[in-house]
Amino acid sequence: MSAHPSAPPHRRRRPSLPHVLLVPTLALLLVGTGYPIVWQLVTSLREYGMAQQFGQPAPFVGLANYAAIAQDPAMWGVVVRSVVFAVVTAFVTLGAGILVALLMRAAWPWVRVTLQVTLLLAWAMPVVAAMTVWIWLFDRRRGVVNWLLERAGLTGFHRFDWLADPATFFLLVGLVVVWMSVPFVALSVYAGLTQVPAEVLEASQLDGAGPLQRLRYILLPVIRPVVAIVLLLQLVWDLRVFAQVRLLQDAGSASGRFDLLGTAIYKLGTGSGDFGMAAALSVVVLLLTVALSAYYVRMLLKEDAS
Repeated sequence: MSAHPSAPPHRRRRPSLPHVLLVPTLALLLVGTGYPIVWQLVTSLREYGMAQQFGQPAPFVGLANYAAIAQDPAMWGVVVRSVVFAVVTAFVTLGAGILVALLMRAAWPWVRVTLQVTLLLAWAMPVVAAMTVWIWLFDRRRGVVNWLLERAGLTGFHRFDWLADPATFFLLVGLVVVWMSVPFVALSVYAGLTQVPAEVLEASQLDGAGPLQRLRYILLPVIRPVVAIVLLLQLVWDLRVFAQVRLLQDAGSASGRFDLLGTAIYKLGTGSGDFGMAAALSVVVLLLTVALSAYYVRMLLKEDAS
């Protein structure tokens, strides 16, 4: 009698618990993020001005809003200025944050704790409160910075207006943005540095590796994923910076030469009531954000595939 192997019982596939738990999160993301993006895309293809705010139909204009942006030299200046500003401030912030993280790693425990508390306080400070202090520091009449520079013998800084020229204006904006972002970068990188085994560093030191060699061949490769995600976040945040620029414009000049993408969108929408153009420019910002983060996304896909 030949024995036939019994067929495995048919088992119904059930969704695993992690997948089920992800459903509410995905639903919230689709509603909270998907709807605004779809609304922006639809609005960017329509003429949506003040009349439409009072119930008039919004006529479909296709890519006319995007064409108007592409044909506007001033808007190109805002886009280029914003990209350059985001790249420069992101890399300066990253460099300063790494230096502060290395300082915390090498410092005595009480110095490390003091630095961490100071960074947390600076990071937790509300933007408006921080900007009030910065505006006072660089005020042309009562500013501490001008007073100190005058005391140092630099007579050209008597009542010097930092907000009157685009070069000094964006230098001040960049200084504020870097100051407010360094705590996040420093604490994130320091957390990555704590994952480096002390035995590895001691062994490399016994083999004759100097501080720069240990930093290049041991520390930086270990914290590379942290540095990559922090740099990506800084690029995205600095490309969309708004509050710092707007508050400094209110304290100085609100001319178009002092605009970045965030303030340009605000002026188009809230200021001029042209929500179609503002939506189109918002989509441009979204595309720029995707383009700037494309390298990191490709790196993640390669790591997942390997």
